Amino acid sequence: MTAVRRAGKRLFVRHAGATLCLTLGLALSVPALAAPVDVSGVKYEESIDLRGTPLVLNGAGIRYKAVFKVYAMGLYLPQKAATPEAVLAQTGAKRFSITMLRDIDANELGKLFVRGVEDNTPRSEFSRLVPGLLRMGQMFADQKKLSAGDTFTADWIPGVGTVITVKGKPQGEPFREPEFYGALLRIWLGPSPADWQLKELLLGKSPRAQ
Repeated sequence: MTAVRRAGKRLFVRHAGATLCLTLGLALSVPALAAPVDVSGVKYEESIDLRGTPLVLNGAGIRYKAVFKVYAMGLYLPQKAATPEAVLAQTGAKRFSITMLRDIDANELGKLFVRGVEDNTPRSEFSRLVPGLLRMGQMFADQKKLSAGDTFTADWIPGVGTVITVKGKPQGEPFREPEFYGALLRIWLGPSPADWQLKELLLGKSPRAQ
């Protein structure tokens, strides 16, 4: 091998090594895309955009009734929060998303939500929520039935109010009172939550044995 060929070979090896290092460096510098959280086949993205506001998945889990799966639920917030007080104190946009895991009478579900608000709201505050709760109950009654796979969301949008969307369709005018959205969240995060283990999961914790 001539001196020229040996020098060319050394130059090629150095160039290939530098290219490999650069490629690896770029790959390591790009953050991996987080996989969605799978809750009984329902996918919750780690982050979403709600009308231009980025939100992160605080937690997700399943609502059980006895041994039966009723629905999957995910809670999105501007930033992570580990206590109900910290969740409710956040003033920015929020979303909770529920996907049915079994068929259910929508009217009965609406009644359960109203009862959940009543169980977790001081009596002095509950009376102010009654008109909004009656309207929300009628929204669900109008649906007749929610089938496995149907999804509904409740969004808090500052300056707009609480927007409830069922199967992709917004339901009526927004509920403008900030306390209305907090009352809804307390169905799952209040002192008498619908499901204790789901409460822990929505707060990003491992559920405690009940």
